[in-house]
Amino acid sequence: MKFGAPYMAVLLWLVPAAAVFYIFAARKRDKVLAKFSDKSLQPLLCREHNAKRSKIKRSMIVAAVFFMIFALMRPEWGFKWQEVKRQGLDILIALDTSKSMMAEDVLPNRLSRAKLAIKDLVKKLHGDRVGLIVFSGTAFLQCPLTVDYDGFLLSLDDVDANTIPVGGTSLARAIYTSIDSYEGAKKENKILIIITDGEDLTGGVDKAVETAKAKNVKIFCVGIGSTAGELVPVKNDAGKINFLKDSEGRIVKTKLVEAVLKNMAIATGGMYVRATGAEFGLDLIYEEKLSKFEKKEFETKMEKRYTERFQFPLIIAFLILLLEPFIGERRKENGSNGTV
Repeated sequence: MKFGAPYMAVLLWLVPAAAVFYIFAARKRDKVLAKFSDKSLQPLLCREHNAKRSKIKRSMIVAAVFFMIFALMRPEWGFKWQEVKRQGLDILIALDTSKSMMAEDVLPNRLSRAKLAIKDLVKKLHGDRVGLIVFSGTAFLQCPLTVDYDGFLLSLDDVDANTIPVGGTSLARAIYTSIDSYEGAKKENKILIIITDGEDLTGGVDKAVETAKAKNVKIFCVGIGSTAGELVPVKNDAGKINFLKDSEGRIVKTKLVEAVLKNMAIATGGMYVRATGAEFGLDLIYEEKLSKFEKKEFETKMEKRYTERFQFPLIIAFLILLLEPFIGERRKENGSNGTV
């Protein structure tokens, strides 16, 4: 047996609570009765009350509560095999993890804000496969395309500015890694979302974009950061905050380079969005573009489909509540002498 809504088990506390309530009520009744009569006279005064039937009625109410909660948990037993087809999009997300992504022109910083936005996007996915590429001076596949969203989010949580030891930013490497990840996939629905400040320090972007276009990879870009520029805070070994400096000791000021990102998106038939504090842009890309793409079939497989049996405990609870009022608490007298 398994349950379709096991979280409803939290309501099971109502069963002992109801039992304790009736026990408390019975004791309270006995205490009140003791104030008005001697204990030896109570059987005579309450001769019409059937204590055994009262206990049965209370037990029935408690049992009904249990079976109603059991029904809410949606018990399942018995199954049949059913063919299930999975359809959706293939979405690769390339996340810039270079030091410039630690700039705080977007709070709490560019990288942290991007990770939060990716998590919000994943909540919208239903059947779509999603994968994660991280890049700075080089790039690698952090999480391959998968419908295991929990596993994807665990991979995302592990990402920080130290994930890739090679400094700099190489948009070309991110694109080539995505192309390699799509090898063997069908032509349609190859989607790459790049989240970056657009600062490319290695070159070769134009050639990478041409290759992506030839492979039918559509690139969607989210530019994050300020075009005016921002300092990059870094912690030294003592935990003190300093600002990032170049090899000549000058303080580095990072800024959003939108032109590169716009050209990448236009060339491949994608879309460019600039992230802001209120609207990051991933939701817009999904709603305006991705949700309208034709979904492809990933796989067809046989899955167990369990049969819900909530009706049975629900019927039992209904019958108990139906019978409970017919159980009287008064004793029936036999004959005219009043004996019971």
